[in-house]
Amino acid sequence: MADAAHVTRHGTRRRLRASPAALVLGGGGARAAYQVGVLKAIAALLRDARRGLDPGIVQGHNPFPILVGTSAGAINATALAAGAADFQDAVARIVRVWEGFHAAQVYRSDFFGVMRSGARWLSLLSLGWLLRRSLRTKPRSLLDNGPLRELLLREIDFSGIGDSLERGHLQALALGASSYTSGRHVTFYESLTEREIPDKYQRIFVRTRVNVEHLLASSAIPFVFPAVPLDLGAAHARGGREHFGDGAMRQLSPVSPALHLGAQRILAIGVGQAGNPGALPDSDAAAYPSLAQVAGHALSTIFLDAIVSDVERLEKMNLVAATMTEHERRATNLRQVEFLMISPSERLDAIASRHLGALPRPIRALLEGLGARKGSGAGLASYLLFESSFTRALVDLGYGDTMARRDEVMALLTEAPEEPHAPAASRVVVV
Repeated sequence: MADAAHVTRHGTRRRLRASPAALVLGGGGARAAYQVGVLKAIAALLRDARRGLDPGIVQGHNPFPILVGTSAGAINATALAAGAADFQDAVARIVRVWEGFHAAQVYRSDFFGVMRSGARWLSLLSLGWLLRRSLRTKPRSLLDNGPLRELLLREIDFSGIGDSLERGHLQALALGASSYTSGRHVTFYESLTEREIPDKYQRIFVRTRVNVEHLLASSAIPFVFPAVPLDLGAAHARGGREHFGDGAMRQLSPVSPALHLGAQRILAIGVGQAGNPGALPDSDAAAYPSLAQVAGHALSTIFLDAIVSDVERLEKMNLVAATMTEHERRATNLRQVEFLMISPSERLDAIASRHLGALPRPIRALLEGLGARKGSGAGLASYLLFESSFTRALVDLGYGDTMARRDEVMALLTEAPEEPHAPAASRVVVV
């Protein structure tokens, strides 16, 4: 448990903090390898800090009992939840998968697989009036992500989630998905107790047992991967069978599930560079945007903007709350939550531009047909570049960015027992 876990740092005996901490992982396809680099660094920081102590005191401690994920972040969050009994081992397993990735583990990348899904789908878009009667089975997406199902079932022991909850290593796991049927954003969560979480505009919470279908739904990038049917059933008053796609769509507040599930500290990992990075060096700013450039921009809007907007919203709420009395905070349902966000120090699409050649030839040809080449068109490819040369580069970047902020990370996760803790940064947020 957290109150029994101790670490050392800079010669000072420290302990892992007891207040519930949440890890919020956004989406972004192959870009989620950056999250893995951050996790790898956190595991290293905690492991190094524990040297010289009895390892039995802290063995396997999970610093993030509340896990929230969307899209590829949902996959990483679920892998952590299933292995929450041993955080170090869970991170090592995730790193092993991401550093050894090949596109064929996620989607059909062979010639016939691409022809069966991607080429037919594009042909239907352009010649649908001619082909609508000749195609008996209409393609549902650009790519077939059947291999991803096999990978998830092989690498994640879903029964471990319940075991982690029962043994106190985990408080809750939450995954976001967007319903094409109703237009609602649904947060599926697994916890020992059902929390009373009020529905908000086009947002509902459903308690369930998380399985592979939830991960496939949450990570179903629009147009690229097929929608997944999920049955809400009696779990919700307006339940029923609906088709779901990527949870990043219509996700107004990525941090909200963590707050509703009781988090008092939050670490969020983004996959988009903060600020205004401008155009890529190899791009022609005067050229008309290609389909790949437009698609990449649309996906960036879906995947990257929400979490940044949430951070800005938290900053504003902090300024507002600073002018309020404690009574006014209680009346408006405000509470203090420490918040730290780590995001890439480099443009991930720029890194992707250097690794386009690693994609299988059929996928590369398909994307090149859409205009995905070096330069601005590489944004689309960055979401599909599940190749080890690219994912390793992102893992290394995430690791380095986190190590550069090690003091902030350790302040969020640990405290010295002989000293009262003074938060480095606090945020006041509305639930």
